[in-house]
Amino acid sequence: MSFRYLSLAFGLAILAGLFSSVSLRAADAGYVGTDACKDCHAEQYGNFKKFAKKAKSWKSIEIMASDLTPEEVRECYACHTTGYGRPGGFVSIEKTPHLSDAGCEVCHGPGGEHIASGGDPSSIRKKMSMKDCETCHNSERVAAFNFKPLLYGGAH
Repeated sequence: MSFRYLSLAFGLAILAGLFSSVSLRAADAGYVGTDACKDCHAEQYGNFKKFAKKAKSWKSIEIMASDLTPEEVRECYACHTTGYGRPGGFVSIEKTPHLSDAGCEVCHGPGGEHIASGGDPSSIRKKMSMKDCETCHNSERVAAFNFKPLLYGGAH
């Protein structure tokens, strides 16, 4: 094999390694937190922070925690934080404070790949339905439940 072909093969191997490491980083990136969305989605971010109760959902946990068992508090994390119980999601206020509220990624999915791809729209969930909201917003969780999902107003 000539030097020219070895150089080409070596160069292609390096490029393949770079591309695979980029896609691995994107897949491993997982949840990034709502603040990572603000530069590209400034209007939605501003509206979410201003109008959405979800943007302040950690405060509900803080208020209720003293009246709950540790297990009950962890149950609150499922709806009041981002990605709890999922790879790269909320772990604790000390370890993952950027995921301590129910942010953009609760509805749109983990944003790591979206950011790593330069904002590829196919790397994030764009269309939601009421069924998606009912994971947390349902009468089994809250007896007197009357909510206005951001699906139809508020942040979007």
